[in-house]
Amino acid sequence: MKTLKKYAFMAMLFMLAAACKKDNESIDTEKPTIAIDFETAFPKQCSTIKRGTTFTFRSKLADNVALGSYSIDVHNNFDHHSHSTEIGECTVEPIKTPIKPFTLVKTVNIPGQPQQYDAEMQIDIPADIDPGNYHFMIQVTDLSGWSTQKGISIRILE
Repeated sequence: MKTLKKYAFMAMLFMLAAACKKDNESIDTEKPTIAIDFETAFPKQCSTIKRGTTFTFRSKLADNVALGSYSIDVHNNFDHHSHSTEIGECTVEPIKTPIKPFTLVKTVNIPGQPQQYDAEMQIDIPADIDPGNYHFMIQVTDLSGWSTQKGISIRILE
């Protein structure tokens, strides 16, 4: 009887280990990607945008399993801070105190859980905001919760 219990216990451990191994193989461990290196992508590093105009944000998002959402965060960089995701230096205006800075935070759920998605969003820049240096942050999150950020330095002109 002891031998039977011993073998039953060992068989149960083997099945449990096999089940765990199978689950681990399906776990998403890759972060999604953000591409702005194609011709119609916008904005790109050091892009300039006029106050009182509308532009279309364009980026290609991808994940090895399924995308969940993306978000845009535009905020002033009048104090010359960094997010360590920016890709190169741009013309920087002197440090200044914001009076009426432009701020935009928007999140978009990506429908259908695709592996690739062409993100597009119309963005209005009010005519009465402070011109100057801004950060345009893009974040994409996959269904597993992995996320990637890309920071772009832009200038809003008079």
